[in-house]
Amino acid sequence: MSASDVRPATTADLPRCRVIQSAALSEPWPALLPTALESGATFLVVTADGTDPVGYAVAFAVPGAPVYVPELAVAPDRQGEGHGTRLLCGLVDDLAGSDHDRVRLTVRADDDRAREFYRARGFSVLERRPDHFESGDGLLLERRLDSPTG
Repeated sequence: MSASDVRPATTADLPRCRVIQSAALSEPWPALLPTALESGATFLVVTADGTDPVGYAVAFAVPGAPVYVPELAVAPDRQGEGHGTRLLCGLVDDLAGSDHDRVRLTVRADDDRAREFYRARGFSVLERRPDHFESGDGLLLERRLDSPTG
């Protein structure tokens, strides 16, 4: 698979991204996807073999603050195939040359798979956020944008 499999999301991608969001995330935020598309946030999708999206990532960049990624999700039946890494690389590429030097996101503290995914891609824990999620604590993770993605 090539980097060309990652592209900006379009309105036509919203239905498939909503399906991925519901299937992949324990606490989806349905209003995020149309808001991201309308606001001009970084909203990328990854496809496999030119098909519909199998994953997506959303990032908000506010001047003077680290970029924040509220959601990066891959369809459960397509996880472990490198799509999440491609999305993360796409975000980093998209933000290259911007005035941002760090990216942050929050994962559930008890989600070992997500914590390991991000740790292997250069993220470290900044702080624990008690009751960040309905299901419990979150961990705020951060990495420099100029670090290797992995």
